[in-house]
Amino acid sequence: MLEAKNIKKTFNKGTVNEKQALRGVNIVLNDGDFCTIIGGNGAGKSTFLNAISGVWPVDEGQILIDGKDITRLPEYKRAAFLGRVFQDPMTGTAATMGIEENLALAFRRGGRRTLRAGITAKERKFYEEQLSRLGLGLQTRMTSKVGLLSGGQRQALTLLMSTLKKPKLLLLDEHTAALDPKTARKVLDLTNEIVQEQNLTALMVTHNMKDAIQMGNRLIMMHEGVIIYDVAGEEKKNLTVDDLLRKFEEVSGEEFANDRMMLAR
Repeated sequence: MLEAKNIKKTFNKGTVNEKQALRGVNIVLNDGDFCTIIGGNGAGKSTFLNAISGVWPVDEGQILIDGKDITRLPEYKRAAFLGRVFQDPMTGTAATMGIEENLALAFRRGGRRTLRAGITAKERKFYEEQLSRLGLGLQTRMTSKVGLLSGGQRQALTLLMSTLKKPKLLLLDEHTAALDPKTARKVLDLTNEIVQEQNLTALMVTHNMKDAIQMGNRLIMMHEGVIIYDVAGEEKKNLTVDDLLRKFEEVSGEEFANDRMMLAR
C-alpha cells in the first residue's frame, strides 16, 4: 500500500543551519500493515510522515501509494486518500464549527462539492452512530463547537474524522503525546479498534516504547534519517523495551539518550 524508495530531505541546504532530515528511507508497507515508528529526537520520524503527506517536497526518491506515484502530487490532492491525526489536539479540526459540521467536511473529503442542502437526516444519524462508539457522549452534542471539547474528546473526534472515509493510508503522528495517560489509553484502544475493523494500513509515530511494541504488527526504528531496525510478526510480539534499547545501541553504535522515551518505558 505504501512504497518509499530512497527518500531524502535536507532543510536549509547550503547554509550553516543545513540539516539532513532523511538520508535515504526505504520501506514497503503491505495492505493492512500497522507499523509503529520509534526513534530519538531528530531521527526523521515526523519528517517522513510529512514527506508522505506532501507537507513539503522531497529532494530525492519516490513515494507510491497503492501503486500510484504521488511524489510530486500536492498536499491537498493527497488528502483525498490519506488520513492523518496530529500530536496537537487543536490541529485537524475547525474549532469554530460544530461537531457535525466537522464530520461533514471529513465525509466529503475528496468528493465533488455541490449546492445541495448541508447535512441530511440520514447523514446526521450516521454521524450519531459513529460518535456513540467513542463512548464520550458526543452524539448528544452534535451542534457543539469543537473548540469547547477537551483535548481527549477532540483527538478522538479527529481520529474518527480521519477514518470516516476509509483512507488508503492512516498517519498517526504521536497522536496521544499531549494527552493524560488515561485519555491516551482510550484513544489508543480506539485507534486499534478502528484500524482492525477497517483493515487499515497505518503508520504510527510514538515516543512510548511499550505502545510501539503492543500496537500493530510491525515496528521500525529510525536514527539520523534512516531506518536502522525493522521487525514484524512473532519477533515483534516477543520484544521488550530493554530489547529495543540494546538493539538501538547495537545498530547505531550510540547509547539511547532520549529522556522523553526513557520516561515512557
